Amino acid sequence: MKKKVTVLGIIFTMLFTMIAFSACGGGGEEAATEETTESADGVVFKQGFDKDFPPYSYIGDDGETTGFDVELAQAVCELNGWTYKGVPINWDAKEAELESGSIDCIWSGFTKSPDREPKFAWSDPYSVNTIKIMVLEGSDIKSAADLAGKKVGVQGSTSAQEMLETPNAEGGAEDLMKTFDSFEKYDTYTIAVNDLKAGAIDAIAIDVTTGDYQMTKVDGLAYLDDDICEEVYAIGFRTSDTELANQVTEALKTLAENGKMEEIGKKYPEIYDNLSMLK
Repeated sequence: MKKKVTVLGIIFTMLFTMIAFSACGGGGEEAATEETTESADGVVFKQGFDKDFPPYSYIGDDGETTGFDVELAQAVCELNGWTYKGVPINWDAKEAELESGSIDCIWSGFTKSPDREPKFAWSDPYSVNTIKIMVLEGSDIKSAADLAGKKVGVQGSTSAQEMLETPNAEGGAEDLMKTFDSFEKYDTYTIAVNDLKAGAIDAIAIDVTTGDYQMTKVDGLAYLDDDICEEVYAIGFRTSDTELANQVTEALKTLAENGKMEEIGKKYPEIYDNLSMLK
């Protein structure tokens, strides 16, 4: 009987040791994970971006997220000693993602428009842009007037959609939109371009830098001469985060001065000439 008790005691001791060791091991893994997501001073900068908005942010051929805005955000973090964390978001939910704290900013070819301006704290603008109408080469649509009765596509929740749907928008864009047969909203411009090529829509309202990128990937695309409007790109933060917005602005200015912004910009010739901080 005494021997049985001794054996049981040994078994219980071994089980307890194994459980305790496993618990310690789990804690070690968790600590290691935390070390990979925090910088030495504990600052993790979470960039919210659209993963299909080339050339600003997109999935490259190697499966990695890249783009001018992604590389620029990483350079800001390196300069400031922050840990970078890229967070791909549903563009339609960008404001909700920001307010929830899952991201620190909206940084993905984000237009600073009069309608959006009071909703965010902003960095200084770093790029200028133009919204144009894209059609197929050889299309019978030659001017904005020819869009009457046509199906026009746009990526949802973009400045192009906003300008065409906003009353009294710059350049009478809303009046132009009212002439369309339909105004189709897409999740991404890549899908919209595919539908344009397939004949499902007749034209696309698109910012010129994104349009230029699409033209490097897809043959047979062209612009109308007419511009819908001009815009500037900046980074949007929560209204309570003015200090963070200022820190990022100062970092951008430094990167413009030390040549890093130009180095990154030259990788993306579609947007290089539009980088207003390099002027």
